[in-house]
Amino acid sequence: MTDPPALKAALRQFAREQGFDAFGVTRPQTTELARRRFSEFIAGGEHGDMDWLAAHADRRIDPNVLWPDARSVIMLGMNYGPDWDPLAVHGQRDRGAISVYAHCDSDYHDVIKKRLKVIARWLIATAGGDLKVFVDTAPVMEKPLSQAAGLGWQGKHTNLVSRDFGSWLFLGAIFTTLDLPVDDAGPQSCGSCRACLDACPTNAFPSPFTLDARKCISYLTIEHKGPIPRDLRARMGNRIYGCDDCLAVCPWNKFAQAGRDAKLAARAQLRAPSLQDLVRLDDAAFRALFAKTAVKRTGRDRFVRNVLIAIGNSGEAALAAEVERLLDDASPLVRGAAVWALGILLPRAQFAALAIARRDSETDADVRQEWTAFFDVPPHGSTVESTPEPSVGADGSTGRDPRERRA
Repeated sequence: MTDPPALKAALRQFAREQGFDAFGVTRPQTTELARRRFSEFIAGGEHGDMDWLAAHADRRIDPNVLWPDARSVIMLGMNYGPDWDPLAVHGQRDRGAISVYAHCDSDYHDVIKKRLKVIARWLIATAGGDLKVFVDTAPVMEKPLSQAAGLGWQGKHTNLVSRDFGSWLFLGAIFTTLDLPVDDAGPQSCGSCRACLDACPTNAFPSPFTLDARKCISYLTIEHKGPIPRDLRARMGNRIYGCDDCLAVCPWNKFAQAGRDAKLAARAQLRAPSLQDLVRLDDAAFRALFAKTAVKRTGRDRFVRNVLIAIGNSGEAALAAEVERLLDDASPLVRGAAVWALGILLPRAQFAALAIARRDSETDADVRQEWTAFFDVPPHGSTVESTPEPSVGADGSTGRDPRERRA
């Protein structure tokens, strides 16, 4: 097939047959606005621990540096829209909230990459040329390229918004040496709406179209390797893997449809899993439960850290025994989060007595700090004769959730 418009039409149809719901073509270039926003994001350190975003920044902001031979970029989107309200779980404080995209039995990276390769083989057999496929596997700015290809536009929450699918599109890219007709860029259609900005529990958007990942719950629960900053823990609520708040409140979701792909269908047991069950997971059980999902990439220790924070925020004192068991966990990350959760759940005198018994034998400095952050605990061997007052941190907080004032 040598006629570019006919080839593009056939390619669009074949992509649809492979399960993709959105399709567009653009040139291998990003706008000056996208380059500037990304550069400011990195320069301000707002990418946090995600050093891979800063690495090879020249390739990320200029696809021609990534692959000089590319002539066209084919952007594809796969709808994963939920058929339920993803925010409803926040009303169930003894349950965990897992981001919609991670509910399925298959990691979307694997699903999409396999299908991109099928399309790639078809394209080479049909029209020749050379190509490369990407699903979060290279320094590619998928969202600006998707907007340029007409799939939608980057909303004020920095994510892609589609007129047809709202906030719920997985993205994949095919770079090719073929010269295909391009689509018109998607118009910016947020208007004066700021629903996504106002919905963020941690105020992670300094301004529209700007995200400080260091405050983003998705970043904190998935990418961040250390303890969650104390001033953000109470705001996490029961979100244990990712956060859909800014996506779910977008008014354009009224046009969204439920995802049609069986491989991306949600697992019922991940819709609102019990925090009590999740906090009991050891490494083997974690791997068994999440073996085929995107959740597995966090590892058991980070995931249980998140669950412990959700338990602290739950106010469910009945879960304190499950938490106390993890004070002996092999991971300092888990032990530290367990200390924080107990500081919320237990009466002050009981927590102080536990701190006296435990703190001095703790070998990790960060965990010892968790013990002392709530109280001015007397040295080991002392007795607790009165209920101590919580110590005040540098940020003016006590570390205790103000909703929990136990005698």
